[in-house]
Formats: sequence, structure tokens, C-alpha cells
Amino acid sequence: MVDLGGGCGLRQGEILGVAIDAIDSESDTLHLVQQLKLSRSKPVFAPPKGGKLRDVPLPGPVADALRAHMKRFPPVEITLPWKVADGPPVTKPLIFTGPRGGHVWRTSLNEKVWKRALASAGVIPERKPGGSYVESRENGIHALRHFYASVLLDAGENIKALAEYLGHANPGLTLRVYAHLMPSSQERTRNAVASAFALSSPISHETANVQR
Repeated sequence: MVDLGGGCGLRQGEILGVAIDAIDSESDTLHLVQQLKLSRSKPVFAPPKGGKLRDVPLPGPVADALRAHMKRFPPVEITLPWKVADGPPVTKPLIFTGPRGGHVWRTSLNEKVWKRALASAGVIPERKPGGSYVESRENGIHALRHFYASVLLDAGENIKALAEYLGHANPGLTLRVYAHLMPSSQERTRNAVASAFALSSPISHETANVQR
């Protein structure tokens, strides 16, 4: 799950709802067509947030991690209503399932697995005996999505492509949310203009003639 969140930028519900047929090994693509969510406190399959289906590049290390996981824990067919609690039943071979073979409950994942991992890593305090872990919204599983965005922006990916991969309605939303993660453009601007000036300067022409 961590590999999908940090390597493909998926939301938590999308991670929980990933089925085996979402993996396109021929094109190294992940087809996001559904999520697992609650409707009137009942688990259901539904389209991704905003109904925005999308394709996300599937990096090699993430694909390898998924294959290793499925080899150890084969996908399980799970039947749930579609979109609403009383919707028509839909069966999907989910990649991530619970210890008893059913779907993964979000609350159990967050409290029993994710926060325990955060505490073990020293990100949040260990819980006291009989107590609960501290609230830490900024360190929720959604932080993996922020990590994905920061990696792509730092590598020079454009906002429009990132918006498409994240499933945002428009690049403006992506820019508002992640503008602070964008690397400074000042040095790129200096280098770009300096390169353009160098190509047209008399010195560059003289140097080129000497080299000929």
C-alpha cells in the first residue's frame, strides 16, 4: 500500500479498491476505475473521487512490489454494492485484503497498522497502555500522495500532467495545493536566458569559427 501511495499518488480509498485487472503490465500503467468507500457506514465500490477515471504511470519498483505481494497474498474476489449501500453487487479481485480474507477497513488500517508504523519510526509518540495514538492528520496515509507530488515536481514534471495523475479536476487545484513544493525557478531562468544569450553573442560565433 505504501508503494502505491508513494509511487503512484493514489488516495487511500483507491489503494484499498485496486483490483488485479487495474494493472496493465504491457504499457506499465495503472488504470484507476474505482475506490473502496463507505456509504451510510457500509463498504461499497465506487468510481474515484469526482468520478474521474484515470491512467497513472506504473514505475518498475512499484510493479515489482505488487507482484511480490500478490505472490505471497493472492488476490481475493470481494463482492460489494456499487456506489451506494443498496446498489447492485459487484465482484472485484482485490489486491489488498484483510487477515480474514475480506476487504480492508480504513479505520483498522489507520489505527492498527499505519499509526503503529509511524510510532515505530518515531514520527508520532508511542501510545500509552490502554490509550490511543495521538491525532496526526498531517502524517496520515494521504502524506504518501504529497510525497509523490513533491518527487514529480522536483524532477521537473509539469502541473498539467501531475493533475492528471492525481485525479484533480483541473491543474489550478493542483497548483494551489502543491505550489509550495515546486522547486525555485530562478536558477533555471538564469541558465535558460544565459544559454540563449550565449548562442547569439559575437564571442560564441567567433569561437565557432575558430573551431571550424
